[in-house]
Amino acid sequence: MTTEIQLTPNAMKVLKARYLRRDPERQSVQSPKELFRTVAAHVAEAEQAWGGAARAAEWEETFYGLMSTLTFLPNSPTLMNAGRPKGQLSACFVLPVEDTMENIFDAVKNMALVQATGGGTGFSFSRLRPKGDLVASTAGEAAGPVAFMRIFDCATENIKQGGRRRGANMGVLRVDHPDIIEFITAKKVEPALRNFNISVAVTDTFMQAVQEDGYQEFIHPGTGRKAGRARAKEIFETIAQSAWQTGDPGLLFLDPINRTNPTPALGALEATNPCGEIPLLPYESCNLGSINLARMIRGSKGDAFMDLEALRLTTRQAVRFLDDVVEVSTYPLKDIARMTRGNRKIGLGVMGFAEMLIYLGISYDSDEAIETAERIMRVIAEEALAASQDLAKERGVFPNWAESIYKQKGLAVRNATRTAIAPTGTIGIIAGTSPGIEPLFALAYQRSHVLNGQRLYEVNPLFRASLREHGLDDDRVLASVFSHGRLAEVGGLPEAMRRLFVTALEIPTRRHLEVQAAFQRHVDNSVSKTVNLPQEATVDDVRDVYQRAWSLGLKGVTIYRYHSKAAQVFELGVAEESYQLDHGSSCDPGECNV
Repeated sequence: MTTEIQLTPNAMKVLKARYLRRDPERQSVQSPKELFRTVAAHVAEAEQAWGGAARAAEWEETFYGLMSTLTFLPNSPTLMNAGRPKGQLSACFVLPVEDTMENIFDAVKNMALVQATGGGTGFSFSRLRPKGDLVASTAGEAAGPVAFMRIFDCATENIKQGGRRRGANMGVLRVDHPDIIEFITAKKVEPALRNFNISVAVTDTFMQAVQEDGYQEFIHPGTGRKAGRARAKEIFETIAQSAWQTGDPGLLFLDPINRTNPTPALGALEATNPCGEIPLLPYESCNLGSINLARMIRGSKGDAFMDLEALRLTTRQAVRFLDDVVEVSTYPLKDIARMTRGNRKIGLGVMGFAEMLIYLGISYDSDEAIETAERIMRVIAEEALAASQDLAKERGVFPNWAESIYKQKGLAVRNATRTAIAPTGTIGIIAGTSPGIEPLFALAYQRSHVLNGQRLYEVNPLFRASLREHGLDDDRVLASVFSHGRLAEVGGLPEAMRRLFVTALEIPTRRHLEVQAAFQRHVDNSVSKTVNLPQEATVDDVRDVYQRAWSLGLKGVTIYRYHSKAAQVFELGVAEESYQLDHGSSCDPGECNV
């Protein structure tokens, strides 16, 4: 593996905007090498408790190597805050919201404290009494969950995470809550709840009722009494209509989530982090990190292969890194510190899956891609478990182990969970690879709403290289790709190239879900993935995705129909002059090397 990596200009833009230290004039005073060294040194401090300064120094070098070669990167708060005064390194939090005015506004305050340090927050609002319910203490009427969500949303609007990015929330409401229809349709008038992703927490019973044209009973969260009912199909239709129009709500499948809850004695899982990959108990946080699968490829074009031994070694090192993060992180609340260190959940995932497939000559839209996904994630899961067992021998099991499923199995582990698939939007830019397990969104696209209004222009470098290899790097092909972002409008290209460089909106929804399911089978937490739909997709298409996701045993599902929102992050195509101007303008000589 090479020791020097060339960062892309867009990677440098992101690093300068969000991660590198600045002087009082807001100029960067830190290089990427110095950033990775600072993070490695801070995280490796945890090693002193078990092996002294010499052990810490050894692991600092290992951790630095993982990051500086872009083989593995931790979640953004670790990169932002390690070695800095706040020192809060976790990405994902779930906070409780109980049905009292004091508790609701305590939750708003706690959300502000978490988001100010760079964390994203998830909430279940299912315990709040429904709109119009009598408030005995004042003889007034309850505002209901959606009204209170607007308060959380307004607070988030005015908090910038760690001074560098806007906060993000997940709002969850159970399908049996009396206010579920208001919740489902809450984002139909933009810009309502713009700092929230929202998901309906559905049960197997509800999904079966949808299939059988049965009814869903509504339950008052305070009294436990029935509060009406509706046809399950009508609720499901409203979900599909709203998701078609706005991209929200997604679905959380509560039963699959809780069937794999590692600590059921501590409570049921009711909510997730903002992107849905980590179901957490109240006050839990989780530390995420992602292996760059594109860096696991060996050999040259035509005989490229996945180095599984390198993947196993990287997995073990990354698990140790993330367990050390739990140890050295500071937490904004004592309850968060107690729960996080009590369960020591980590979420190791991957990025660069689509890029890896291209190197291997495998189309994302193929059975071979599904088989590859399952094989890779099985290796990571096995090695992550083995690494956690080794850490348990060295450091002890997680403190709540006696109340976990692992005691029943006689399995000593350091971490209650070990794997999750995060979206890796920002760290994927830094690593210069495709995000998470997503397919290529497009061969040329614009990314907006990420750096205070700046646009980032992307043209896939592997595609450009393939065009040159085939002698097709001509004005006709490039003009079409720059305009449309894909090959569908270009005639005369080899079918193998079309298959290899298939993009998200061209891939059948069935295949999106099969990839997600292949990873989910070997992930303890959950999988963040978006099923991208073309603009012409119908409500029936959305309904089919949600039903298939449940039948495949997924823990959650999200769709996004292209241009269903006035503002979106990705836009197909780029202006060629913008792309050429954008590239080559972000690095001083030698600055992009790490």
